Amino acid sequence: MLESVIQNKIRCALSSPDRIVFRTNAGEFFQGVQVYSQEYKKPALINLNKIDGLPKGFSDLIVVDRQGIAFIETKTSTGKPTPEQVKFINRMRELGHRAGIARSVEDALKIIGGNYVECK
Repeated sequence: MLESVIQNKIRCALSSPDRIVFRTNAGEFFQGVQVYSQEYKKPALINLNKIDGLPKGFSDLIVVDRQGIAFIETKTSTGKPTPEQVKFINRMRELGHRAGIARSVEDALKIIGGNYVECK
């Protein structure tokens, strides 16, 4: 299963009136003005600006609920976190936040419940 599919399943499962789930963007990306390209016969971006997003390693999802904040990094069953992602998760835990790697909805529920999934 693709990481994006796992992530969307987690987002849907965790979202509720008492809990908000945000999708984050880490690293670099580009923003611009969308116009229709006659040459390519589809929308294209012009006037691009490079944007620095959140720092490398920042988790994919932020969960905000009455218990505070949780950070969830989504991975496939075989996906490996980067050293920056492991460092970020461990630092958030040191600061008292819930954080971990979720390969399924069940993993994400453990993380927000405070039962961490091992960060390897």
